Amino acid sequence: MSPADPDPADYLERRALLVLLVTVTPALGWVLLPFYGTILWGAIIALLFEPLHRRLLPRMKQRRNVAAMLTLLVVLLVVVLPFALLTASLAREAAQLAQRLQSGEVNPALYFRGLFDALPAWMAALLDRMGLADFDTLQRKFAAAIAQGTQFLATQALGIGLNTFDFVTSLAITLYLSYFLIRDGDRALRVLRRASPLTPLHTQELIDKFGTVIRATVKGNLLVAVVQGALGGLAFWFLDVGAALLWAVLMAVLSLLPAVGAALVWLPVAIYLLLSGSTWQGVALMAWGALVIGLVDNLLRPMLVGKDTRLPDAVVMITTLGGLAVFGLNGFVLGPAIAAMFVAVWHIHRSMRPDEPAAPRG
Repeated sequence: MSPADPDPADYLERRALLVLLVTVTPALGWVLLPFYGTILWGAIIALLFEPLHRRLLPRMKQRRNVAAMLTLLVVLLVVVLPFALLTASLAREAAQLAQRLQSGEVNPALYFRGLFDALPAWMAALLDRMGLADFDTLQRKFAAAIAQGTQFLATQALGIGLNTFDFVTSLAITLYLSYFLIRDGDRALRVLRRASPLTPLHTQELIDKFGTVIRATVKGNLLVAVVQGALGGLAFWFLDVGAALLWAVLMAVLSLLPAVGAALVWLPVAIYLLLSGSTWQGVALMAWGALVIGLVDNLLRPMLVGKDTRLPDAVVMITTLGGLAVFGLNGFVLGPAIAAMFVAVWHIHRSMRPDEPAAPRG
């Protein structure tokens, strides 16, 4: 056996180790899959508040446990407590609305009748050609839809209370994980750099890209959602639209859908106000939605998300929608993150390829 020949025992050991890695890595992913959302948000909290932890370390004389605990306390005061108060208010308002619908205090059929009678002649003729001019038939369909919606609201309002234990458990696991990631995140990154088969430069590029995209996506989308929800809720409150807080939260959640999200709430309400005779309220809400709420999405989202991720606006929009479709609410983070990592990996792959020789001229 020549000195250059590999040792058979060493070769077999490496192959066995590779088989074990390929086996245990998917197995661990399978075990952690039910908690992927909890793990994701634990990592996101650690990423977002890691600069604060870094600033606290010198003041705490490098006591990592104390600095991590103070950082987690800030997370509780700034994020968890306001979210809990908002969730409690939302559950109360949703339960009240469901109760008013079930008791008949709020009767959407009467509003629907008024809208139907107020339709202009051209729209009534259009409905007639579509076979929808029979109000009684429409009312039965509408009543069935309202009944289902009422049941859904009541179920969700009750579910918030029934699922409190699950929510508190998930929150506790998230904060517990966040504590260790905040305290030991830099050590974990050093281990990851040493274990990566890529060069240190390429490994650091991927780590930096992932952190940048996560921070930009979460801070950008959440800020846009809060601003759009607040502006929409303020308009609804000023125009005396019922359950303004409920609609504000719904607009904030739907604003995660780029371009059209919040309009799915304020536009139907504006059309209802116009058709019901509240002309100036409808015009005002439509102008406010298009010029103010829509402007927030068109200006802030590209500045806060697209600029830092260095992804085109169209890619951010498509990957956000795709992420929401595949991963649910967590998809507004995972979609753009996967797209950004895709671009980064291909950039590394292209940089490692040797330049192709120019084609000979004939």
